[in-house]
Amino acid sequence: MTMTIVADFPVPVRRLWDAYADPRQLEKFWGPVDWPATFTRHDMYPGGESQYYMTGPDGESSAAWFEFVAVTEGRSFEVLDGFSKEDGSRDLGSPVMRMVFAFEETSEGSRLVHTTHFNSAADLEQILEMGMEEGTLSAMSQIDAVVADLQSFAAGQAVKTQLIGDHQARLSRVIRGTLGEVWKAHHDPELLRRWQLGPEGWTMPVCEVGTAVGETYRYEWEREGGEDRFGFTGTVLEIEAPHRSVTTEAMIGQEEAATTNELTLTPVDGGTLLSLLVTYPDEALRDTILATGMADGMETSYARLESEVLSG
Repeated sequence: MTMTIVADFPVPVRRLWDAYADPRQLEKFWGPVDWPATFTRHDMYPGGESQYYMTGPDGESSAAWFEFVAVTEGRSFEVLDGFSKEDGSRDLGSPVMRMVFAFEETSEGSRLVHTTHFNSAADLEQILEMGMEEGTLSAMSQIDAVVADLQSFAAGQAVKTQLIGDHQARLSRVIRGTLGEVWKAHHDPELLRRWQLGPEGWTMPVCEVGTAVGETYRYEWEREGGEDRFGFTGTVLEIEAPHRSVTTEAMIGQEEAATTNELTLTPVDGGTLLSLLVTYPDEALRDTILATGMADGMETSYARLESEVLSG
């Protein structure tokens, strides 16, 4: 049993593709108009996962997941799509659909062919009763405005911060470099010492990188001359080069206030989208750390990465 939706857009295929690859853009249209989506994970590569929830007009929510079965960059991707339980685990007692998204060039721009496969007629009937057809059409009605906005998510924009829930924040930026280059820059000690320095006048005397699950890392900085030394340490929880890594992070001497950092890299037009989802112990610590100018310091480092490491 299948259901197919075809839609044409007056933009290049790459622009339409990036709207699905970039969770910041996907959130603007994935849910129906009155049930917007928030993605807490979006790993667009074979074997990767997405986790998201949609929030209704009265504050109610419904969570779901993707599992990426196949991805051909710029042309198509296939996912398994299902619902999540309240604890975030997959609800395999509810219908699981297989969705294929195909992107085609046309004489006037691009075409999206969205085909959903159901395991049975009963699953199809259940999903239709839940309003899937109306919800999908409502969601797709919002794509035109997203793909027409060519500048908001382009390379060259500074780090953007989005608060998610009461204790998470997502920091993101498109970096002018290939997926492999940006991954290496985050995991090669010699390269890290060249760019991950924050404001001018700082050095990185300690740079111990973790590249496998269970390994620890330790980064320390000090002002030129040896003053104001501080650092961070943590453990690698997950790693899937060159797409994703998950680590803990705590300031040395304050390990009780550790965060969990999920780094995801995705190829997009103009470079590589870097998305860092940080989960804090509580809202107060999140707001305190962000108020220190964390995003500004990251932007200074990423600008240095582009100009001094990735420029050749």
